[in-house]
Amino acid sequence: MRQPSAIPLTLFFLVAGLGAAVSWPFRDDATTAGALMAMFVVAATLLAAAIKVASQWERAIVLRLGRFRALNGPGLFWIIPIVDVIPYWIDVRVITSTFKAEKTLTKDTVPVDVDAALFWRVVDPQRAALDVEDYHSAIAWASQTALRDVIGKTVLAAMLEGREKIGKELRRIIDERTEPWGVEVISVELKDVLIPEALENAMSMQAQAERERQARIILGDSERQVAESFQEAARGYAGNPTALHLRAMNMLYEGLKQNSTFVIVPSTALDSMQLGGIAGLAREPVVAQVPASAAAH
Repeated sequence: MRQPSAIPLTLFFLVAGLGAAVSWPFRDDATTAGALMAMFVVAATLLAAAIKVASQWERAIVLRLGRFRALNGPGLFWIIPIVDVIPYWIDVRVITSTFKAEKTLTKDTVPVDVDAALFWRVVDPQRAALDVEDYHSAIAWASQTALRDVIGKTVLAAMLEGREKIGKELRRIIDERTEPWGVEVISVELKDVLIPEALENAMSMQAQAERERQARIILGDSERQVAESFQEAARGYAGNPTALHLRAMNMLYEGLKQNSTFVIVPSTALDSMQLGGIAGLAREPVVAQVPASAAAH
């Protein structure tokens, strides 16, 4: 809301006070004193109506006898009372307005509610005041219709993933419509896209299933890589019994050291790793040979 300046009111009281001071010596003559006082009051009223002050962000549209005369401001300026009028004070700062599209169908027939924010400013106050009746309402309607048009041409997935792209497209469309009104659109931001709750639950289940599928694929790929590593190791040990023997001893030692002093190993494993005499080599750890069938149970 525009705040009126205190300068016109101050000048009115100063001139009226001056009139009172001038008419005071003629207080015995009521007619003369009253005429002087009335003259100063009229002059004060005209002076207060003639002087105008526009803030730094304001521009005043001045019409003289119904025709455009000047675009004044910011600062102090004068008009001719009665002859000149100021129908509009235009704010040239960046203005933020919100708009929405409710229950609008996307290209793939999904009803959505979209909230957006529009950042714009008046770059030509004369056209904004004279070429459109109410540029605020016109911008709001232009933004809403543009949003509905874009939603109708976009699928839901693209709308959820490409908000920035949709915002740029909306800015271009709205700017084309508002440019004749002297308005520049700076940016459009999509605040929220609401979809039906049932569809939201279905999409959540779909995303969860997709994550599980990817987890299973990664697990299978890991097992394949492990199997390939084992195959490569087996080929390396096949031609080097000494390396296999040392590896078996190291595995057995690590198991005895970290877990317990007793390790039950099938006899077939000891024979294949050539560790038949390993029980007699260990003092504290005890290795018991058991049949393979018993070890399986």
